[in-house]
Amino acid sequence: MKKRIWIIPVIVILVCGFFIGRSFIGTRPFKDLTAKDVKEVTVKLIPPDTELGFTDEEVNKLVEILNRVVIYQKDNSYGKYAGQAVIFTMTKTDGTQISINAYNPFIIIDGVGYKTKYGPCEELNNLANNLEAEK
Repeated sequence: MKKRIWIIPVIVILVCGFFIGRSFIGTRPFKDLTAKDVKEVTVKLIPPDTELGFTDEEVNKLVEILNRVVIYQKDNSYGKYAGQAVIFTMTKTDGTQISINAYNPFIIIDGVGYKTKYGPCEELNNLANNLEAEK
């Protein structure tokens, strides 16, 4: 009986460790996304309040970047930050629509904010700004 008593605390510690570790390790919500899954993409830049469409080549680049996006714990404090918002609206081939707002160091997916890695989020900003500069 004494030997079995230690099993419960070990299980509790492992479960807690999993959830705590996950918030530091992060997850990749778009790791399985392919360009074939995407029907249409638009991006809105605020400022300067411009909305642009994407070509197939630009969709490929967007998907490549989104595959590398890592999110951590939910964090809706992005409203306290000032700067440019880059809002991608993606319509998938199955008809679902996803809103992705790159707002470094946050990414907002369908209205839910997450802390994110700096690099891919900055690449999303650069992609949108370069697209605007070209058009």
